Amino acid sequence: MTAAKTMRASKRVQALGRGLALAGLFTSAMALAAAQPQSILPAPNPTPSAVPTIAPDTTAPKIVPQVPLDEPVVNWSPSDAQALLGVIEGIDADGLIPADYQPGKLRSAIAAGDPAALSAQASKSFAWLAEDMRDGRTRFDARQQWFVVDTDIDANPTSALMARALQSHDVAGVIEGLQPTVPDYGELKGLLAVTPASDKAKRNLIRINMDRWRWLPRELGKYYLLTNVPEFQLRLTVDNSIIRSYKTIVGKVGKTATPQLATVVQGVVFNPTWTVPQSIVKGEGLGAQLIGNPASALRQGYKVTRAKNGMITVVQQPGPNNSLGMIKLDMPNEHAIFIHDTPARGLFNQPNRALSHGCVRTERAAELGITMAILGAGMKSSDAVEIVKSGKYTRVPMTKTFPVYIMYFTMASDINGKMGTFPDLYSRDGAVLAAFAAPRKAWTGQRQSTEKVIKLDNPL
Repeated sequence: MTAAKTMRASKRVQALGRGLALAGLFTSAMALAAAQPQSILPAPNPTPSAVPTIAPDTTAPKIVPQVPLDEPVVNWSPSDAQALLGVIEGIDADGLIPADYQPGKLRSAIAAGDPAALSAQASKSFAWLAEDMRDGRTRFDARQQWFVVDTDIDANPTSALMARALQSHDVAGVIEGLQPTVPDYGELKGLLAVTPASDKAKRNLIRINMDRWRWLPRELGKYYLLTNVPEFQLRLTVDNSIIRSYKTIVGKVGKTATPQLATVVQGVVFNPTWTVPQSIVKGEGLGAQLIGNPASALRQGYKVTRAKNGMITVVQQPGPNNSLGMIKLDMPNEHAIFIHDTPARGLFNQPNRALSHGCVRTERAAELGITMAILGAGMKSSDAVEIVKSGKYTRVPMTKTFPVYIMYFTMASDINGKMGTFPDLYSRDGAVLAAFAAPRKAWTGQRQSTEKVIKLDNPL
């Protein structure tokens, strides 16, 4: 990026609307904030048949150890085994494949009447089914750029699920209790039920997107942000209902494609600064240009310093021309991906908005940031508006946990609640489809992707 290019870009930027236009955006958000609980995460449900969740905590890079294989062999009665067989035979309703769980062998074991053989087969069939319902059938080698850690196994290990099923004699209920709670899963399940077997392409598309929901924690939280990358949309969600939606700009196809991850918003940064990556400062010569022309740097809103070791640092100061715009959500993660505003708001009018270097830009960012400050930090809307109008860097820390999910669904409910399909922007469906077409792979206990993390810290 040259200084000339930066100047041309600056001329195309329109200042963010303030005053009455801002103040009028937050009436419904204030109504929501009036009765907020101190914690916006769902409390664990003590009901034995429920499947509680632990909120994702990916605020810092860490290695999640594999979970030891948990496939116990316990005593099964013929009646419970028969109930399990019925669940397996009907599991296509959840987009899974009955043959994966050896219904023929289970049927034979029931008929043979050997208690030891019956218990061994029933335990294996149940464990495999529970694993796939809880964690997803698709293994990590087919989950491209998927960096979410699903915590469901922590609350519901297979041994505990099996014990619960046999104690209650409700195998179907325990398996059903592993289904994701988001409305989209039920919508996809209903669509699968009415899609003819002859329409294999549509049924496969439904299956893989149902499975993607199983890769996530079963419950996403009372309040959360979710952006569906191929849809170019961001949702602010309360009790699984969309309160507001925003057009987004996401990573370009290729090396700067936006990865899928889950983290939490730790703060809202109003009037952010932007530390220009060294790939631009040094690699594209911006630092050398600006250090020798302080008047140009000042005119463009850059603060330039040179360390004793010669390293040049360029920090773009707050203002309408800042590359991050007027708002940035502080959501630490090892990918350096975050949600932020942009001065180039005209780009939101384009139908295909895969235009960034990985980060997610959002329209109406001032509205989103102020709403987040109200809901997540208990701030008054008038105070938040004044912070925006001040033009000064201000970080408002969240006092409540606010999850963020950056997802990839090619079939899902759109922001109007209508089920639709979205282009396979990054060609990630193929690997999942191939995994479904192949025999089921044994679960290894892997909980985290081993793909290389590419730090995408350039919003331009």
